[in-house]
Amino acid sequence: MLIDPSTLSAASNYKLLIGSILPRAIAWVRTESKDGIANLAPISFFTAVGRKPPMVSLSLQPRSDEVTLKDTFVNIRDTGEFVVNVVSLELAHAMHRTAYEFPSDADEFNEVGLEKAASVVVRPPRVKNAPIAMECKLNRIIPIDKDLDHVVFGEVVRFHIRDDLYLDRGRIDTAGLQAVGRLAAEYTLVKNAFTTPLDEQVLAAFQNKRIERLDAHDDGFSPIDTNAWSASGATR
Repeated sequence: MLIDPSTLSAASNYKLLIGSILPRAIAWVRTESKDGIANLAPISFFTAVGRKPPMVSLSLQPRSDEVTLKDTFVNIRDTGEFVVNVVSLELAHAMHRTAYEFPSDADEFNEVGLEKAASVVVRPPRVKNAPIAMECKLNRIIPIDKDLDHVVFGEVVRFHIRDDLYLDRGRIDTAGLQAVGRLAAEYTLVKNAFTTPLDEQVLAAFQNKRIERLDAHDDGFSPIDTNAWSASGATR
């Protein structure tokens, strides 16, 4: 199948991107408005982009109406601060619930029953039970698509790492993190690791093998086929 993205809608291109770039790390982003109104939302167009200083990027689309800018973007633009929380398996459902498009005056911590922990350098608090959190200061904003989509670069000014995950020589115990990533419209648990080359028997065992589902849905199910999905990354 050969596809020319210039012939597709933004939503159709979005489906191709999120189904192809797998898995994606999830930035569970805490922000506050300039008036102190809190927001917490998961962003899966997220990656590391710098080392010294350490820097991350967030790509933010508008809300599901395709017009209104997300609170996450507006708050970062107006205050210059945010916190990225890493999602572990035990926090996955709470994270998913914060993907709903709550009113701008709602505090998602209260809506889903999460505890806050104070940050050190920035004003927005972090998720108390998140295994890793990164306090960030805005570095730059790059507008995309007529100022509706934006790429945000943030400098990490503090790392919060759960003690048992911080190993000698400054490494993270990735095997103990139980990190959750994003697939197309579903999630995945990081639960195996390997180095190459793999044994031929291992390769043969995985040839044409489909991923294992941890929920009760049938193979082939996708939230994209339901009314709950939107091309904004939000859940209706």
